[in-house]
Amino acid sequence: MTLEHLTDETFKEKVFNYEASKEWKFEGEIPAIIDFYADWCAPCKTIAPILEELQAEYGEKLNIYKVNTEEQKELAGVFGIQSIPSLLFIPKEGQPQMAMGALPKETFKQAITEVLSVSE
Repeated sequence: MTLEHLTDETFKEKVFNYEASKEWKFEGEIPAIIDFYADWCAPCKTIAPILEELQAEYGEKLNIYKVNTEEQKELAGVFGIQSIPSLLFIPKEGQPQMAMGALPKETFKQAITEVLSVSE
């Protein structure tokens, strides 16, 4: 299962239209994780298969998206991405939370449960 890569346009439709609103307003129907990554980043490659496994395990309860920071510089700039991987955990309600670095799978699962209120 391949994760969907977001462009500036699809990000505004599915996640947050930052041009229309300064206040955070999640456009999605279900909680999401966004992986801000780059092709040359070794830790990004480490978590890529983990994210695909998680998407398969959680299925319709969770969307996991990828944003290539090299191709989507404006989008990375909106979120002030300085280091990659950076992962944005977006609950259905409330503010998103950013985590940095290659997290182990168990840490992802814990965040999915605690931040996103999603269980398998």
